[in-house]
Amino acid sequence: MVTWYIYGNWDKLEKRLVTGFLSRSMLRACSSLRAVARFASEDIKRKTFVSANGLVVAWHPPSTFPFEHTKPIDLQALNPDKEEGPLKEGSLQQRPRAPVNAELKEIFYTTKHECRRAMLLTTRLSSIQIIRPGLVSYAQGLLLQEDYIKKVAESKDKPYSSNYLLCLEHSPVYTVGIRSKVYSDDEEKHLKSLGADFHRTSRGGLITFHGPGQLVVYPILDLRRFSPRRFGVRAYVDALEQAVIDCVSEDFNVSGVGRSRDNTGVWVGDNRKICAMGIAVKEGITSHGLAMNCNTDLRWFSHIVACGIHGAEATSLSRETGSDVSTDMVIPLFAARLSHVFDCSVDEASPVSHISNS
Repeated sequence: MVTWYIYGNWDKLEKRLVTGFLSRSMLRACSSLRAVARFASEDIKRKTFVSANGLVVAWHPPSTFPFEHTKPIDLQALNPDKEEGPLKEGSLQQRPRAPVNAELKEIFYTTKHECRRAMLLTTRLSSIQIIRPGLVSYAQGLLLQEDYIKKVAESKDKPYSSNYLLCLEHSPVYTVGIRSKVYSDDEEKHLKSLGADFHRTSRGGLITFHGPGQLVVYPILDLRRFSPRRFGVRAYVDALEQAVIDCVSEDFNVSGVGRSRDNTGVWVGDNRKICAMGIAVKEGITSHGLAMNCNTDLRWFSHIVACGIHGAEATSLSRETGSDVSTDMVIPLFAARLSHVFDCSVDEASPVSHISNS
């Protein structure tokens, strides 16, 4: 176990103490017993240190530093450690910046308030299994989610948590989230007359369309156990969005990809939505998720105000790249991005037989 002190202006009160377990890379570095091992990324100056006695030091963390993983400390009680530590004030003054969050994750893992060895052992090694049911109706998708929610719930007392990523396509369907009170029976009949199903759901969000060529991802995760970091709902949605942003922008070289200030989901430019989000969380277990347009027939969206956002339009990876992008092409790339964001392995499970729509 290491103790990490954020050194700065010692007269200020915002200093925090973080305790955590060393990662494997840090253990290797400390095993050399050198006075200081330095860590840095390619684009920023070296600014993080670990001494031979396991003291990790950073200087003035930025506003994005994950303070939810810290707790206040007594400055007077810290003074003896400061004086006895191998890194003196003069050395610290030469490194005025703190590490980015990605570097912190390589240094130590923490829970919100304190390190618990049991949690480290039961969550750090957990993984997410990819399940590919193929093309299914929306009703069948709901049943699949229920089945895997039960599996996750049943694993709560096991050493390793079970977590799943349902990656599938739906037959044409319009779905309405719990935020929507519109869409009368006549409007519902009209949408059904187009050849699509219509469902009112328990997810968040407003109306959207699902259909062939759209990658629908339902993460069934126990947010309390599957990651070294505990995710709140907002942080969980942000993580999903980030995985999509990284996949679309870096794997498919689409420019202008990002979030909207006022709306969830992932956008290209100011008004082209490429991925919709709508999640549900019950007793810490997630369901529903995201829908990324790959080679979707975008004409289905012309019959609705998707997600209740006027002036916005739907786009797809195929449209943005000018080439045919299938869901099968996207799944492994997105899984890799999700693995990085969640700091958790994402692996293919045993093949699941196709479920017919009869």
